[in-house]
Amino acid sequence: MKIAISAHGVEVESLSDVRFGRCRYFQIHDTEGGEIKILENKGQFSGGGAGIAAAQQVLDENVDAIITGSLGPNAFKIINKSGIKVYKCESIAVSSILGKFEKDELKELTQSGPAHHGI
Repeated sequence: MKIAISAHGVEVESLSDVRFGRCRYFQIHDTEGGEIKILENKGQFSGGGAGIAAAQQVLDENVDAIITGSLGPNAFKIINKSGIKVYKCESIAVSSILGKFEKDELKELTQSGPAHHGI
C-alpha cells in the first residue's frame, strides 16, 4: 500500500503538515516494500490552485491513501472522485502517523475544509 503524507520535512521523524495544498513535501510510504519517496509539493508556491496542483501530483503517484490535516474544496473534489481515502491527522511525527494508520486509529475525512484562496 502506498500512503502519501503531507509533511514539513523529508525525514520519517519530521512533523506532518496539516496543510495539503501548501505543504512543503509529500512523503510517499510503501508499506509493503518499505520504500519512501519524497516529493517537493509543486503547489506550495502557486498564487492559486495549490490544492488542485498538489492533488494531481499525489494522484500521479498512484497512492492508495492520503494523510493530511484537511483538504480544500477543489482538492477534496478531485481526490474524492479518484476513490482514494483521505485520513485526518494532527501535526505529529510521520512515524507516529504511520503507526496510527496501521492500528486503524485515524479518522477518514468525509468533507472538505474551507477554501483558502492563496493563503
